Amino acid sequence: MPQSNSIFLIPSYMDQFQCIGSSCEDTCCAGWSVTIDKATYKKYKKVKDPALAKKLDKVVTRNKKDSTDNNYALMTMTECESCPMLSVENLCEIQLRIGEDYLSTTCTSYPRVTNTVNRNYEMSANLSCPEAARLALLNPNPMEFFEVKLEKKHKNQFFAQLEPNNYTNKQIISYFWDLRIFSIGLIQNRNYDITDRLLIMGLFYQNLQDLVSAGNIAETPQLIENYRKLIEAGTLRQSLAQIPIEVSAQIRLLKELIDVRINVGGTNSRYLNSFETFLAGINYTDTDDIETIASRYQHAHDMYYKPFMEDHFYILENYLVNQMYKNLFPFYGNSLSLMDNYVILALHYSLIKMHLIGIAGFHKSDLNLNHILTLIQSLAKTNEHNPRYLQFAFDYLKKKEFTSIAGMAIFLKN
Repeated sequence: MPQSNSIFLIPSYMDQFQCIGSSCEDTCCAGWSVTIDKATYKKYKKVKDPALAKKLDKVVTRNKKDSTDNNYALMTMTECESCPMLSVENLCEIQLRIGEDYLSTTCTSYPRVTNTVNRNYEMSANLSCPEAARLALLNPNPMEFFEVKLEKKHKNQFFAQLEPNNYTNKQIISYFWDLRIFSIGLIQNRNYDITDRLLIMGLFYQNLQDLVSAGNIAETPQLIENYRKLIEAGTLRQSLAQIPIEVSAQIRLLKELIDVRINVGGTNSRYLNSFETFLAGINYTDTDDIETIASRYQHAHDMYYKPFMEDHFYILENYLVNQMYKNLFPFYGNSLSLMDNYVILALHYSLIKMHLIGIAGFHKSDLNLNHILTLIQSLAKTNEHNPRYLQFAFDYLKKKEFTSIAGMAIFLKN
């Protein structure tokens, strides 16, 4: 556990973040499987408040399957899938009655995400937390990063460790910082439309994947430099403009996702409301043909989504930067290729955009920042609670052979 003198690299919004408690429009305790670490479990067994001790004994049960020190016990959720320790004001009874020191690592750390990169600490936030989403997304200035020193001992739940020994291909890992700086810089390059930035990134990672496959990893710095020059010169603009717009392919994916969404279950009500608004915004019915739905979808994009997001492009820019930083892009998971990591990032963006187009079609000129934030936050929560939704979309793209940059362009461009 990091001590009081530990240095963390954080995005600027984390310096402002603190839980807003009962003022929050959502509750982080709903829908989770809340794990209790071993140290906290033992503390609960020594609680002296009789009523609280009795309640904790009832709702906290030992995890006897695949138990670890971090996953030692579980909080038994209510029928409404919320934490039984929440008060009527949506405040934690444990913290109220015996203090923050008695919160589990899971409860203390959320929504914070702590990673280690070559034994250095990094912290960011999951945007399933409404307050974290507000702070991270609504700053019109490019997201910045700086180092801070923790003021006290802090419980951390480590999500990922980027260490060369953890990866099969240690040589490409050595270029992590070169790739991170280039990638975040590209996504923050406001000389290009946000979709074009993602398309250029796809071209780059497809080229990089080819280098890795050919065993020419040492050429990575030169590839980065070549792309920097192309981006600065604007040489790629003509090629980007020639990429065809194929709304029908987006709608086919959407129809598949709609079927999954109906059958997958376990979704928070905030996302379901946004999802129903999206369907209403494109007048979706399962009897309409692809072309009819695509026409309404494109109309919603051109008339309502595009004008609003041209003024608020920084929201999706900040979202992508946060995802890249939080997930150690492009090395999130040893089993995924560099191009797979890019496809997953682009898929997150595409799903948000596709939902927002329908939501814009519903609200029309009344579309506002709260509608955007609610969708991004609730979709993030859905994906964190139930990864089947995102996994289905990724598997669908693989099955249809859309995971090349040419295929991904179909889902990025409108």
